[in-house]
Amino acid sequence: MTTSTDAARTRAVWMAHPMVRGGALVAGAVVLSALVGWSERTQSERVTTPSAAGTPAHRAESASRTNPSGSGRMTATSQQLDRANSIAAYSAHYQIPADLSTAIYDISRSEGVEPSLAFRLVKVESNFVRGARSSAGAIGYTQVQLPTARHYDAHVTAEQLMERDTNLRLGFRFLKDLMRQFNHDVPLALLAYNRGPGRVNAILAEGGDPTNGYSDAVLRAYRPAGRSAVQ
Repeated sequence: MTTSTDAARTRAVWMAHPMVRGGALVAGAVVLSALVGWSERTQSERVTTPSAAGTPAHRAESASRTNPSGSGRMTATSQQLDRANSIAAYSAHYQIPADLSTAIYDISRSEGVEPSLAFRLVKVESNFVRGARSSAGAIGYTQVQLPTARHYDAHVTAEQLMERDTNLRLGFRFLKDLMRQFNHDVPLALLAYNRGPGRVNAILAEGGDPTNGYSDAVLRAYRPAGRSAVQ
């Protein structure tokens, strides 16, 4: 049986021998370190355990949220592909060079005219002949007269109006302007393009019908946006 005297003697021995005290302290430190290490490993395992948040689908979804420019690039690529396919299809359909098809497509869109309508207009007006001229003085692909062209470009010359891009740009701009004047009535705008807006308005004011077959010729194979693009 251990008495209080024995316990006091033991404590005195322990306090008197530094090696004994050092060994006990080291042992305590080892135990404490082991406990701390176990706790840290447990927490780490909880954090790194695979879950839905680490799946490829989740990472892709997170990337699309944090990097919206990625989806923007995909949209731009899709639009460029659609453009290239449309240009090639128009070129094949009308049997015209790719550069002319590209110019008609891009310029019509920049001027706010549907490409399908723009191609039909050029087909009927000039049959895609760059140097086409009429007895009334209409020039080029879109058969624009010089006074009409100068309404949009005061300094344009007849030679400049023969240039492909200038002719297409001013012709399509004139058509877009007529669309606005006639409340986006495509047949009336086309009749005004062919006969002149003043003449069409005068006929309408008299209760007449300005139809002369021109709009029917242009619209015969025209398809508004949302339908088959190449006709």
